[in-house]
Amino acid sequence: MARVRYGARTEAESAAARAAAAKLPDIWSTGVVALWETDPDAVAAVLPPPLKPTGRPLVRVTVSKVDLPGYPLGAGSVSVAAAHGATEGWYPLVMPMTHERALIGGREVFGEPKKLGEVVVERDGLVVGARLARHGIAFVEVRGAVSGPLPLPEPVERTDFYFKFLPGVEGAGFDADPVLVHCVRHEKVRKLEQVTGDVVLRESMYDPVADLPVRRLVGITFGEKTSDQRGRVAERVSAEALLPYVHQRYDDPAQILDGPPEGSA
Repeated sequence: MARVRYGARTEAESAAARAAAAKLPDIWSTGVVALWETDPDAVAAVLPPPLKPTGRPLVRVTVSKVDLPGYPLGAGSVSVAAAHGATEGWYPLVMPMTHERALIGGREVFGEPKKLGEVVVERDGLVVGARLARHGIAFVEVRGAVSGPLPLPEPVERTDFYFKFLPGVEGAGFDADPVLVHCVRHEKVRKLEQVTGDVVLRESMYDPVADLPVRRLVGITFGEKTSDQRGRVAERVSAEALLPYVHQRYDDPAQILDGPPEGSA
């Protein structure tokens, strides 16, 4: 009988796949990072417990293109500064990606709030433009001109916080206690330039980052970087406390109840 491809893989096949993934070279991305101070109350409002605001109400936008073999990838994020106990890091609210392959591992393994979207990074001479768009709305746009090189920073360790959960199959709550994930990235930069410009936030009911207005622009950079990531479950969290924030993950809160109504065929 011909092999049935949906059938179980052998341990040797699984081991070969793991070994191939472990040998991947550094993958470099090119993109824009914008950082600004916003309203402290707005940052506090979007953080599910046990996350808390840090001493500075920062928002960080990254817009990158990654030349992956076979399929160029656009990857972006909008995050706010957050702390979990003594650990400070970033809590992403939305992470647009241009390919489904980039969504699956991040969402299912780490709990990243990834969604399909448009991610554009452009450079023409010294002029730089970057945007994140979904549903036809460029809800974040960064624009400016390169004003000079910056010293290369030392490799840095950065922590992102994610909540991993499964909405309940019966239409309420979760199937198991949600967990708070610490995703630690080791980041190296090989090129960095300063950009003089601005950040434009546009109203979107699907991606309401306009609720985190630019009160003081800290800086914009254009550069090339690579990073790896390792995740761990930091703690199990209260389902009751997390439920009011679950809508952050979906364009329509009803998406978590996409099963047929009770009694329907």
